[in-house]
Amino acid sequence: MSAKELPPILLLYGGRSAEAEVSVVSGSAIAAALLGRGAAVTQLLIARDGSGSLLPAGHLRGERPAAAYTAAGAASELGASPPRDLAELLREQHLAAPGVVAIPALHGPGDEDGAVQALLATAGINYVGAEPTAAALGMDKPRFKDLAASIGVAVLPHIVVSAAEWQAPGGRERTSAAIEQFARSAAPDGALMGKPAAHGSSIGMKIARTPTEWAAAVDLALEYGDRALLEPYLARPRELEVALLERPDGSVEAYGPGEVFPGHDFYDYEAKYAPGVSRTSTEPALDATLRNELLAAARRLFVASGGRGLARLDFLAPRDGSGWFMSEVNTFPGFTPISLYPKLVEAAGISFADLCVLLVETAVARPIKSQR
Repeated sequence: MSAKELPPILLLYGGRSAEAEVSVVSGSAIAAALLGRGAAVTQLLIARDGSGSLLPAGHLRGERPAAAYTAAGAASELGASPPRDLAELLREQHLAAPGVVAIPALHGPGDEDGAVQALLATAGINYVGAEPTAAALGMDKPRFKDLAASIGVAVLPHIVVSAAEWQAPGGRERTSAAIEQFARSAAPDGALMGKPAAHGSSIGMKIARTPTEWAAAVDLALEYGDRALLEPYLARPRELEVALLERPDGSVEAYGPGEVFPGHDFYDYEAKYAPGVSRTSTEPALDATLRNELLAAARRLFVASGGRGLARLDFLAPRDGSGWFMSEVNTFPGFTPISLYPKLVEAAGISFADLCVLLVETAVARPIKSQR
């Protein structure tokens, strides 16, 4: 499909979550690629309060820092339209261009978890990526791990702590005892990884090795949601990622695995996004059996979870060769300069711009059913 044949495109980025700046980098890169192909692209910036503003026609981020898009008053500074109710703005976009296809390049809870996708469907707008239920499942780490286990995909044992039980009278003591029992059975050295049950970009993650540190890990994770997840910490495992891309004919291609080499003890936020801290490879040295197992598991999980358009499946493999574990899924993976998803697809001969066009083509061929 040439740029002239592409429908009008509505690119959404920013958002309410702590990953809003990553979304800005992803979304603005996709917008620039499609504009470079001559596509008609309208860019919609979602503010921290959930309101939306339309950026000027042909807007390019250039060298502007992502923080310039998420700060208070960003819309005015960028020459965008005044902030408005997002649902109302989406309805207007549909009326102005009934065939518009949206790309919700959003990361994190409240944005990537199906909420915005539901607004798009309600407005009658077709879009790239997972439907609301699949997006919500992908954001919920414990539920997605349960799905993986149910179809025979290996996951690490885990325990979930809710804010309600943690903050109830005596709850901290009772739950700490349960965590200690879990650590003794699942992590002989006592090392656990704590993380929010529904977040991304390694935000709110902490390695914890003692009862005091376990409690601190729960406290940190609960700053970013109402549930914390604890699982055994694997020391310096191989971090392997598979890119999944649905074609317009419904077939699903799996690319990779690629490998992340974190510059810290784990792939935390700084290791992911600070220049020069970590490195990645699209062609890591992998045993053929391991490669094929991960590609097959990623495809199975994409289908089982109701995946659509694209996704990235992350896996952990202990250095001793004792197996591998599914870590998490990203239903809209990063499109930043250091993101492995576009790099893995590009390694297969599909350029960044061609990938963006292909995502739109697949959405057109396999449209979301309107919920209006």
